[in-house]
Amino acid sequence: MNNGYQEYLYVIHFQGCTWQNDNMVFMALSLRLLFSEQVEYSILAISAVVFLAALGFLIWQIYRYCTQFRVLQRADGQPAKRGGFQNGKQAMNKVQYEELSHRLSPGSSCTNLGSNLDLASLEDLEEEHIQGSLRFSLFYDQLQSKMVVTVLDAQDLAVRDFSHSVDPFVWVRLMWAEREDKEKNSMRCLLHEWQTRIVKNSCCPVFGDQFSCILAEDEVSRVTVRFEVRDFDKYSRHGVLGETRASLNTLKISYPLELRQDLQVPRKDIVGEALLSLKYMPTSQRLEVGVLKIHTVCYHNKTERALYARTIVTCNQSRLRHQRTTQKKRREVTVFNEVMTFVLPDQQIKECSIEVSVYEIQPSKKSSKNLIGHIQVKKNKTGENEHWKQMMQSLRQPVANWHLIYI
Repeated sequence: MNNGYQEYLYVIHFQGCTWQNDNMVFMALSLRLLFSEQVEYSILAISAVVFLAALGFLIWQIYRYCTQFRVLQRADGQPAKRGGFQNGKQAMNKVQYEELSHRLSPGSSCTNLGSNLDLASLEDLEEEHIQGSLRFSLFYDQLQSKMVVTVLDAQDLAVRDFSHSVDPFVWVRLMWAEREDKEKNSMRCLLHEWQTRIVKNSCCPVFGDQFSCILAEDEVSRVTVRFEVRDFDKYSRHGVLGETRASLNTLKISYPLELRQDLQVPRKDIVGEALLSLKYMPTSQRLEVGVLKIHTVCYHNKTERALYARTIVTCNQSRLRHQRTTQKKRREVTVFNEVMTFVLPDQQIKECSIEVSVYEIQPSKKSSKNLIGHIQVKKNKTGENEHWKQMMQSLRQPVANWHLIYI
């Protein structure tokens, strides 16, 4: 200290820099972390694990992108737009499609009512996978003209291979036949459908759900009750465990009748037919799917109903965006004469399927939508639908055929 002035010496070390009495002196210091070898090896191991996890996640994302969103190349070498779909409905060539619509009518000699291949493509169950039985009760109250269906229980249902469990529920449908006969292929109409509650993890579920509807006595003999046992799946399509049917024309249900029946391989019911046209233009790589007419069985009902059709094109297990027709008032033969256009390069046309779903709605209720049935036209490695073959033989020209609608 000089002249009563105290000189303070501050020495501060920070990131290799030294300050001394306001004079900055830079020094090259090497910082070392003094850790034990065990801590150093632990940090190194954690860093390696994090790096490998990040690398694995990156590889998985690249794999998902490559498998789900394949980049398609056009003929000129330019990449096609993902989804392969043209927005908006294109106006139909009225001369072409209305001539086809008038020339082909239900029951005409040109009608192609599909084949067993259409139905077989919808069946994905084998006989050995079906097991178990279903117990139910049927009763018709003549005084109130009420049909009562009670689903009681099921036994010995099959379990899923990967989880060894099953979450069953029952889908009940009342199918009304157009004619009172014993033909399995007669056209039917869906009157009512209900779903029981889901019983979690049970091969022998007890339901006890009861459903009822108003049904005229003279119509009872034309009704078949279809019970379809399904396995609930939250993230995918519900599995089908089997079905059983009860034809009311052979049963006496003036008193509650309890039955137990073994489950069988599900079969589809014919609920109508649709006149579809297909046209493929290889130069512009467009597929046109025309919905011309839909013929369904109309059960006498005072409520006004409307129909519309939704078309989905699936190629190489990749679903393209769908289109739907406008709503038309439901009649015995509902006329649409509308076409939907999809961009479909030659690479995709090699394995492709067209699914047309027909829905019924009540214009007075916005959320009332009931599925009438499905139509499927496809071409794959094992074979092709006759309609698809005719389309490929008559390029740039619309080819119309009738197809059965199944549910």
